[in-house]
Amino acid sequence: MSTAQPNPPALLSLQKVTRVFGGLTAVKDLSFEVKAKQLFGLIGPNGAGKTTVFNLITGMYAPTQGEIVFQQKPIQGRKPHQIARVGIARTFQNIRLFSELSVLDNVLVAKHMDKSQSFLGALFRSAVFRDEEEKFRQEARHLLSLFGLESFQNELAGNLPYGSQRRLEIARALATHPQLLLLDEPAAGMNPQESGDLMRLIRRLRDEFHCAVLLVEHNMKVVMGVCETIHVIDHGETIAEGNPEEVRNHAKVIEAYLGGV
Repeated sequence: MSTAQPNPPALLSLQKVTRVFGGLTAVKDLSFEVKAKQLFGLIGPNGAGKTTVFNLITGMYAPTQGEIVFQQKPIQGRKPHQIARVGIARTFQNIRLFSELSVLDNVLVAKHMDKSQSFLGALFRSAVFRDEEEKFRQEARHLLSLFGLESFQNELAGNLPYGSQRRLEIARALATHPQLLLLDEPAAGMNPQESGDLMRLIRRLRDEFHCAVLLVEHNMKVVMGVCETIHVIDHGETIAEGNPEEVRNHAKVIEAYLGGV
């Protein structure tokens, strides 16, 4: 006789999360779960609170109320670098690269979290330190090759075309080996060809890096084409959740955001 397998716990869980700024409630009683290796979309009209949710998850803000759980442990109130260390990485709506550093060095910056050497080892450039540095460089070059950026590794990041800068920012985030990758409007400013490439890239991230992706995006073709589950918020509150077809046809979503798309 077969027995039903219990559902694995969520990778990320928001439980009745509220964030108040002065007299403004940006997020109210928000709850949702992201499973391991899931492609999850968070959408809503401008001002709905999507980026605030990202900032809450990554420690830039602390919730006024509620709990944020990652890998079954509460993380609200932790600093951004502490949250990055437990396996959450993000990109930003406005690209935040080190424009005066090389493409390769932008990825190597993220590898510093993995450093095991002491200050003295770095100061005197011990053999172990040099070996670790070379390992990081190889890993960074491998990431750049996956994103089609290896030939630009010595170029200044600020000189890359817009779409390449977006890919570099994602590559840098992946250098921290996240289990959850938060992408904040990665298709912003992209043409249709670049958006199509982005959709294929997001699927590849999940399949090759075995990480879940939480996507905030206004480009509905990208959201509907890549996400398995979509959570919709308006004025910081949940109005719908489901698969793309369910969300596309939800009356409140059509009224608040999609406009019949």
